[in-house]
Amino acid sequence: MSSFSGKRLSSFMKKEFFQIIRDPSSYLIAIFLPLMMIFLFAYGVSLDANIIRIGIVLEDMSPPARSIAAAFKNTRYFQAEISENREKIENDLAAALIRGFIVIPQDFSKKLLAHETATIQIIADGSETNTASFVENYAQGVIQSWLVDQDKISGITPHSTITTQSRVWFNPELRSRDVLLPGSLAVTMALIGTLLTALVVAREWERGTMEAILATPIRIDELIIGKLLPYFMLGMCSMAICVFITVIGFSVPFHGSLWIMALSTALFLLAALGQGLLISTLAKNQFVASQAAINAAFLPAYMLSGFLYEIDSMPWPIRMITHLLPARYFVSIIKTNFLTGVVWSQMLPNLLAMLVLGALLLFIVAKKTKRQLD
Repeated sequence: MSSFSGKRLSSFMKKEFFQIIRDPSSYLIAIFLPLMMIFLFAYGVSLDANIIRIGIVLEDMSPPARSIAAAFKNTRYFQAEISENREKIENDLAAALIRGFIVIPQDFSKKLLAHETATIQIIADGSETNTASFVENYAQGVIQSWLVDQDKISGITPHSTITTQSRVWFNPELRSRDVLLPGSLAVTMALIGTLLTALVVAREWERGTMEAILATPIRIDELIIGKLLPYFMLGMCSMAICVFITVIGFSVPFHGSLWIMALSTALFLLAALGQGLLISTLAKNQFVASQAAINAAFLPAYMLSGFLYEIDSMPWPIRMITHLLPARYFVSIIKTNFLTGVVWSQMLPNLLAMLVLGALLLFIVAKKTKRQLD
């Protein structure tokens, strides 16, 4: 076998660059598809519930009861309908016209003025668990704010000797976009990186040009490096565009380091491109390669990376599987880099894990790639 040749490698890479320039599908995958996914995640995926439709059953017509009902109606979190007919409100909840309702009972003001414990019932629609939590938490917040205001105005509630101050770190406005968009970059790069090499190389197998390449004196390691590096650079450009759009276009705060972002993206792309190369080596068909890329890259990155669902809440066999996914480590690094800053104790293990997984995938690709044709 001939020795490693830098000249042969550079010539092969030059051929790959020309192929990328002449192939519009590479631009679509590397540029258009990431931008489309960023906009979809930015506008289509949100965990915030800004305006929730609720009902208020007003069984007490006293001024305090009307006052707290008005507090619910005037808050920006709820679109409230006040009614004295509880049956109508219950029917609206059953018909999904509202997501919950508040019951202000007949003895509300009487107990309040007597300095007894007055009860307000909060009922939420459990078929939408996330929204139900918002209804419960927002309603409690409205009640607490109203109590504080009444305490200041009329003194009808006892003064409290204990006050609490709550603060949220790293995402003080609790904007889900600030969390989702950085995490979506990992999901996007998982799909883009895998598709770039999976589809393009599978197309070469279909057209028969791969056989022509294998007929040359090129070594397996030169073939793998020559295939990976052009798409690696294309993937890095794609990531740079996505980060720019995320920070500038959607005003997501960035507190970390661009060097960490570049390093983690480079390690993740090695694993993603290696995965795509492995798929194309095994499939040698564009349709099969695209289906395999979606099932092996996009879905695990979306479902099991911690991007959307908490990994610690998953069953332990699934948690074990997540350790095999480079996206798990990339999501963790990107979120920390965007929202918190550089935390080496958290980032170094994740970087090392991605390096090991990327090297393992490339080793498998080298073992599976043969110069002999079937």
